[in-house]
Amino acid sequence: MDPAFRVNNFDLLRILAAAQVVYMHSIAHLGIPSPPITQIIAAFPGVPVFFALSGYLISASYERTPDLRSYARNRLLRILPALWCVVIVTTAVAAAFGYRFLNPTGVVWFMTQLVGLIWTPHFLKSFGFGSYNGSLWTIPIELQFYFLLPLLYAAARPPKRRTATLALAWLVSVVAVYVYALHTPPLAETSDEPLPHKLVRYSFGPHIYLFLTGVLLQRWHAHRSRWIAGRGLFWLAGYIVLTRLVPTGAISYVLCTLVMAVTVISLAFTVPRLAERVLRGNDLSYGVYIYHGLVLNVLIERGAHARLAWLIPVFAATLALAALSWWLVEKPFLRRKRNPLHPTAVATGRAERA
Repeated sequence: MDPAFRVNNFDLLRILAAAQVVYMHSIAHLGIPSPPITQIIAAFPGVPVFFALSGYLISASYERTPDLRSYARNRLLRILPALWCVVIVTTAVAAAFGYRFLNPTGVVWFMTQLVGLIWTPHFLKSFGFGSYNGSLWTIPIELQFYFLLPLLYAAARPPKRRTATLALAWLVSVVAVYVYALHTPPLAETSDEPLPHKLVRYSFGPHIYLFLTGVLLQRWHAHRSRWIAGRGLFWLAGYIVLTRLVPTGAISYVLCTLVMAVTVISLAFTVPRLAERVLRGNDLSYGVYIYHGLVLNVLIERGAHARLAWLIPVFAATLALAALSWWLVEKPFLRRKRNPLHPTAVATGRAERA
């Protein structure tokens, strides 16, 4: 693999994206009056960042993996072990608050969570803020991306025209999400969403344009592009100006998220050793993302409400759980990933943890 690709800030960008999600969820679910900085933080939504980075890293991983079986194994090792743990911990914590799982619905719910079919049963609707772990809705979408990528590559033949075919698929997805955004209200404005709308919203459909943006940037070798690599601050400034100038609407949502996708890839290859200096090879982003909802639910059950100071225990407890998840679950399982081109990459902490 190109050494310029392997030295990057992806881990740092992911944990910043996860922190953005934690902050926004804390403000919303704890009823904290929004400080002025909230508007700035809200301009960098974490979930679209995750989707764009996934496209970039997973496509690179797929292209260097020798067979589909190894690809599937690597992807499931990345997602499922930590997910299993957070589901088990959540079940134990909710049971401690008096919720009962030894019933047909509880058993079905538990088993479906373990395979990534995320939903909140009726008997857990009163736990915390009403969703047993609201951030996990992206897990099924990530799994769908994992499944779709080999199909997209297989359909994009012959290989020499693969990038052009993927670019066409990207264009179709951008037009489709623009039409979707025109006719679908933002999530925050949706109180009683019809089931068909909800099924579409929580599928790959409205989000695959960001994933394909990452795929194309990887195919175009963004890490070596003189327009992208090392130009992160310029892209960041341009993105900020764009969010201020473009009126809110469907076109601004699509345009701004696309520019943000390019911006985060550019930042990944701007001062590319920064993540290693800061994080020392530790990737806590997944743990932060999947555990903060549980932390919020526990605090809400204990009466936490409407104080900015609650952000401190939210972030402290989430980081502690994320560290345990990384050291005890994620890192050991990541060592089992099959990467024949770089068999020591994970062990030395230099792998791009796609």
